[in-house]
Amino acid sequence: MGARATSPPPWRRHCLCRALHFLVLLLWGTSEANKEQAMLPPRGWNSYDSFSWIVDENAYLQNAQIMTEKLLPHGYQYAVIDFLWYRKYVDGAYTDSYGFDNIDEWGRPFPDLQRFPSSRVDRGFSQIASKVHGMGLKFGIHLMKGISVQAVNADTPILDIKTGKPYLEDGRQWTARDIGLSHRTCAWMTHGFMSVNTNIGAGRAFLRSLYRQYADWGVDFVKVDCIFGTDYSPEEIITISEELQLLQH
Repeated sequence: MGARATSPPPWRRHCLCRALHFLVLLLWGTSEANKEQAMLPPRGWNSYDSFSWIVDENAYLQNAQIMTEKLLPHGYQYAVIDFLWYRKYVDGAYTDSYGFDNIDEWGRPFPDLQRFPSSRVDRGFSQIASKVHGMGLKFGIHLMKGISVQAVNADTPILDIKTGKPYLEDGRQWTARDIGLSHRTCAWMTHGFMSVNTNIGAGRAFLRSLYRQYADWGVDFVKVDCIFGTDYSPEEIITISEELQLLQH
């Protein structure tokens, strides 16, 4: 088995994000005090705190079953597989290692088949999502912003979901190197992911194909990371939100 994950402490990675969430809730509560009560935030369990990035299918489903029995009656409905579910758990692999991620021919990640054996059916999470839905829960996954460095270096083509073929614009085929912003890699995972140029059609086409794939797997919830602090990227957040709306998901 490979080395355990070595990532920044959870409090350091998420303190700003939590503070922003608190501020938003506080401001909402103040301005809407005399109106209808604000919606509750998404509630559930994710695998990071207990398993870091090395959770496997069996452990995840066992926890999902406990959620159904103990937490679902109290409104906790999202069972989330946290980050690096696409990374091979082998010697040399860790949080910011390079070259261990499973990516398809379009530069999109797919699950580690050793840790998630049911993914061999479709190189995706449809089998797990079906089981989670059968428990009465909603299925979620963690995502990093943008596109993987591995995909950019491989210069994979971009899928046009309208045609099922490589994305074409201005008389040429666009690839991962055209959309990856190498000067905007994730600050705490520089060998992992970089931002996508959302100002061009090819960049939006990549994100569209990415989230179409997740919707096809049966994903109900996405936790997008590395978009806060020095990595704050409002244009990517807005674009992802717009693409999800277009997918009606």
